[in-house]
Amino acid sequence: MEVAVALLDKSGTGGLTMRRLAQELEVTPTALYWHVNTKDDVLDLALDRIFAEVRIPEQTDDWRADVRTLVSRWREVMLTHPWAPALIGRPMLGPNVLARTEFLQASLAHGGLSECELTVRTRLLANFVIGSALTEATWRQAGDPALRTRARDLITADPGRYPTLIASGHLDEQRWSDADLFERGLDALLADTGLATPAPPPAHPTDRT
Repeated sequence: MEVAVALLDKSGTGGLTMRRLAQELEVTPTALYWHVNTKDDVLDLALDRIFAEVRIPEQTDDWRADVRTLVSRWREVMLTHPWAPALIGRPMLGPNVLARTEFLQASLAHGGLSECELTVRTRLLANFVIGSALTEATWRQAGDPALRTRARDLITADPGRYPTLIASGHLDEQRWSDADLFERGLDALLADTGLATPAPPPAHPTDRT
């Protein structure tokens, strides 16, 4: 998968074909089909491969810090591999993905969540990380550092129409960087006072009545 990831990093999903991958591996395209059925299989394997780069932190008594560390590392990896955010809507069942999802949910469970609430908060955090990375990666891939400045200028040129956007600093990198907005977004998602204390440990079988 190292070769596939390198090819994706260089050319994106549009530049990855089975023929080109075979050329990079110095094998015939037919030989690839002994290992995978389709390009989608390659993409799934490549996604799971880059998730191995998201180092799982040591679990601590501070579940919020544990969540923050994991998802911050997740964002960094997706920005390193900018083709990845747009693909994370596919069912991901690779061992690296599942191990990190397990850590995220275990940390949230330590904060007091369970069942549907746990699933909802997991999805909120995942969608936030993916959406943030996708937006930032898209801006970067545009290859024009002044693009966002021009977009901001378009807004500020018409204060009568966009007073709230101007006041909030929408698309204003001088006020809010992507990294700052990401950290503040995490603060908002993790600030629920209903999650302030760890969930109690499960009752021992001998304690049940």
